[in-house]
Amino acid sequence: MNKRRFKEKLAYSFLITMISIIVLSICLMFYFIISRGIRVINWEFLTQMPRKAMTAGGIFPAILGTFYLTMGAICFALPLGVSAAIYLNEYAVQNRLVRIIRISINNLAGVPSVVFGLFGLAIFVKFLNFGVSILSGSLTLGILILPTIIRASEEALSAVPNSFREASLALGATKWQTIQKIVLPNSFSGILTGAILSIGRAAGETAPILFTAVTFYSMRLPKSIFSEVMTLPYHIYALMTEGTHPESQVPIAYGTALVLVFLVLGLNLIAVILRNQFRRSKKW
Repeated sequence: MNKRRFKEKLAYSFLITMISIIVLSICLMFYFIISRGIRVINWEFLTQMPRKAMTAGGIFPAILGTFYLTMGAICFALPLGVSAAIYLNEYAVQNRLVRIIRISINNLAGVPSVVFGLFGLAIFVKFLNFGVSILSGSLTLGILILPTIIRASEEALSAVPNSFREASLALGATKWQTIQKIVLPNSFSGILTGAILSIGRAAGETAPILFTAVTFYSMRLPKSIFSEVMTLPYHIYALMTEGTHPESQVPIAYGTALVLVFLVLGLNLIAVILRNQFRRSKKW
C-alpha cells in the first residue's frame, strides 16, 4: 500500500511539475512579447499605414490582411469540413475504405505547412490563375486547417447519443431531418472547438501564405479578393530578417507580435463565448 501511494504521489508531483513548466513558459513568453511590444502600441500604430519602408507608421494593412485571410479560410474550410464529417459519421459504411480515409486525414494534419504553401502556389496561383491574392491564400489556409475541423466535427457528431437519432427516426423524421434538427444542434459546441483551434493556426501561419497571398510592403488596402495583402505573421518575419534599419524595425516587429497575439485571443474568445452559449442550450 505504501509503495502504491509513493507511486501515486510521484506521478502527481511529475504532472504538477510539467504543468508548472508549461504555465511558466507561457507567462515568460507573454512577458517577453509584452515588455518589448507595448512601447510602440498606440492608436496611430493600429490605424495608420506603414511609412518610410516600414520604419514608421502603423500596421493597419497587416491587421486587415490577417483578418481577411483567417475569415476566408474559415468560411471555406468549416462548411466543407463539417460536411465531410457528417458523411463519414452518419452516412458512410464503416469499412476499410473509410478507415483509410480517416488515416489519410490524420496524416494530412501532420504535413508541414510549407508543403501546403507549395500546393497552393501550384494549384491556386498558377493552374487556376488566381495569382498571389487573398483568394489563393484563404483557400490554401482552408486546406491547411481542414483536417483539424473534420476530426473535431466527427468526434462531436459521434458524441451525440444514438438514442437521439433512433427517437427522431421513430417519430417519422428522415435521415437528413434528424441530422439537421437533432444531431447538428447537439454537436455544435464541439464543432466550434475545432473552429477555435483552426482560427489560431490560420492566423499565425507564415509559410502557406508566403507563396500565395502576401506582399512585403504596400501603401494601399486590398480592393478585392484578387489583391495582395500584408499580414501580421509575414510582417514580423520581414521586419526581423529583411529590414535595413533594425533599430527602428525590431520594436515594430515586437509590437506587431503583440497585436497578433491579442487578435488571435480575441477571435478565440468570441468563438468560446458562442460555444458556451450552445453548451448551455443542451438538454443532456
